[in-house]
Amino acid sequence: MNILDKAKELRRKIKFHQTIFIVGHQNLDLDAIGSALGLYSIIKKYRRESYIIIDDQVHELGVQKIINEQPKKIFITSDEIETKKNKKNLLIIVDTNKTNLLSNPEILTHFDDIVIIDHHQTNKQTIDRGLLIIDQEASSTCEMITQLLSHYRIKISPEMATIVLSGIVLDTSNFVLKTQAKTYFSAYYLASYGANPKKVQYYLKQDIKEYIARQKTITNIEVIKEKYAVTSGGEKVKYKREELAKIASTLLQFNGIEASFVIGKSQDNKIGISARSEGRLNVGKIMEKLGGGGDHHDAATQIEGSSIQEVKEKLLGILNE
Repeated sequence: MNILDKAKELRRKIKFHQTIFIVGHQNLDLDAIGSALGLYSIIKKYRRESYIIIDDQVHELGVQKIINEQPKKIFITSDEIETKKNKKNLLIIVDTNKTNLLSNPEILTHFDDIVIIDHHQTNKQTIDRGLLIIDQEASSTCEMITQLLSHYRIKISPEMATIVLSGIVLDTSNFVLKTQAKTYFSAYYLASYGANPKKVQYYLKQDIKEYIARQKTITNIEVIKEKYAVTSGGEKVKYKREELAKIASTLLQFNGIEASFVIGKSQDNKIGISARSEGRLNVGKIMEKLGGGGDHHDAATQIEGSSIQEVKEKLLGILNE
């Protein structure tokens, strides 16, 4: 579904409600924070009160930089929802459509009216209420929000254009994956409002110690069927979600590799898998079998109560089917 097919209905909902809350998935990435802030700009155009809900305590470097640059009044936690609600309230969920990927699924109980804007596949965990706007062909949720900005003719600052562009760059791995004509148009549109490619790279900059640690993980690769790369970290090493994702993206650069899977222990002691694909293998379907989800190109899961080796064996069993 192209988001413009629902643009009128979405605008009616924004205008109808007095207070609008925006929330992304847990462990925010640049696409989630970029689409949330881009949507915030749209809502402010229609003079509605709006807040972005963030419950994560720790953020990846780029997300933290963006949050630090914004007025603090924009952001609230889910504990503050009741103090900000009005008579007419709307919740808009961006960059996920699944209950289990929200940092606090109980958020849903606070709202009668919900909108979901996302580019990932749906499954049994998909929230089955409200207005669901899913464009699986879109490179990113930031691309979808850019289409709205253009359609509604909303002017944005160079800073905001840069933030939204960073989400597109992240999810396309610098315009390599899941890129089509409307992706390039979105980049052009944001550039016309002053999006700064150098600032995008600033948001994407990495910590050198984390980079060195990732390179060590890459040396532990196992190649399945001569096209699927699988690697894992040590049982005592903890990884941020974005670290696993970056390793998975790196593995796709090797000749003959069509999909990559990186397994590691997360900060909250769960076992995470980050998966990337050129598109031939639907990694979203693979991750669904392990309790997660995603799309053809980008997917992940988190598993409790298992060791890295146990999770790896389950994954290898699926890939060898």
